[in-house]
Amino acid sequence: MVGHTRCFNPSHQWVRQRIQAGQFRIQQMDVQTYFFRRTNLNALRQQRSWIDHLLWHHATHTVDLFAYQAGAPIVQANAIQGPIHPELGIAMDMSIQLRAENGAICTLSLSFKVRWSDAAARKRHSVSASSTTEDGALAWIDRMRKLVAAGVDPTMATMSLSEYGTAVMDMALRGLERKTTDPYLAGWRLRVVPWLGHLQVDAITHGAVDRAVYGWIADGSGRSTIKNSAAVLVRVMQQAVRDGLIEHNPARITGWQSEFRKAEDELDDPRALALPDWAALSGLADALVERSSGRYRGWGDVVLFAGSTAARIGEVSGVRVGDIDTRTWVWNLCRQTTTSPGGLVDKGTKGKRRRKVPIIPTIRDLVQRRIDSAGPDPMGRLFKGPRGGRITTAILRDATHWDAVVSACGYEYLLRHGLRHTGLTWMADAGVPVHVLRMIAGHGSLSTTQRYLHPDHRSITSAGEALMAHLTPGRSITGP
Repeated sequence: MVGHTRCFNPSHQWVRQRIQAGQFRIQQMDVQTYFFRRTNLNALRQQRSWIDHLLWHHATHTVDLFAYQAGAPIVQANAIQGPIHPELGIAMDMSIQLRAENGAICTLSLSFKVRWSDAAARKRHSVSASSTTEDGALAWIDRMRKLVAAGVDPTMATMSLSEYGTAVMDMALRGLERKTTDPYLAGWRLRVVPWLGHLQVDAITHGAVDRAVYGWIADGSGRSTIKNSAAVLVRVMQQAVRDGLIEHNPARITGWQSEFRKAEDELDDPRALALPDWAALSGLADALVERSSGRYRGWGDVVLFAGSTAARIGEVSGVRVGDIDTRTWVWNLCRQTTTSPGGLVDKGTKGKRRRKVPIIPTIRDLVQRRIDSAGPDPMGRLFKGPRGGRITTAILRDATHWDAVVSACGYEYLLRHGLRHTGLTWMADAGVPVHVLRMIAGHGSLSTTQRYLHPDHRSITSAGEALMAHLTPGRSITGP
């Protein structure tokens, strides 16, 4: 009888090494070897010149393995077989019992009647994952076993949120009326999937959901839109709780309403959310650098550049060497970094509007330094994280402890988008014509730009004096 030894299989050697180290020993080996076979074909679907057999082929694998792991000769064996197949002439089922000299036993069940592959797709489904550590791999295996014991399909446990949502959406939205499900599904398709759909279900955290919702607010989504998008996410993740994939629902977050109110305030009076002067912007940049890990100067450069160009953080992240014309010191703004299924990507600006932005002398040395650092490649990225990655508003916030720093500086109201408000407010106060300011800002509506033109105190006083001069004959604005 040929053994077809499995002693060289790495997983079996791993077990053998721990047995020899005294960590454990074999009490009983339970083995199930199942195939679905009705024709005498090999693994390449070619006709065999010999008849495959459960006993002298497949059973000997386990007999050899049992002797190897038990570390003692086999002294007793019992075997029974089922009916003989009329065409193949072999038993289709078999049961074998073995006992080693040291008392270890083996129970082996074999069958040619078990279908492991999907009959319709003609594929064998499997679930796998890689881990950098042995403990991580064992923890994953243990989790898969628990899910299977609870009746959960292992393939569902490894789905991305997008795939899982597609599979369970009907169940997650059960009981809702059509007028409710339609906006829920729109929120799922347009906001949840682009922000979180690429993540595995059990990788969704409170922080990931928090960043997604804040991103929807920054994108200008309305209150009802955000509520519908968050609600459908809560329902899908609650279904994951019921399925046993996760223990708690990470989509149940609070506090976004106050953030939304801040965003509404920005739309009403964006000037109120701007920094007062260059000293304030420069001081904030230095404070953020000081609080960051390794005091990375790049964070300060991002803040100064965004504040002086009135750009969004995503647009700052998207700027390349070739976008800067150092002869005229004009930035050809044409892309931004944003989230998408699978991670961060560069795409066109908001509204797909390309625009030209002036680079003031105050930051030209900074920009030239970034260009020199990026190298000669025109597609080299000017602003990167300390490890060379792309920058987002959430990354900037977390890396610099933004909330704590701005509060300590007395700017509790200031968000990352406030840097854009700062630049536009300064340009408006400098007398930049509204139609030019609109082009620099990339606003679709002139009314949006006009919000930055609210008169300051001196302008209001001058307006009163002009009115008095108009109403009083012989009186000029400057006096009698």
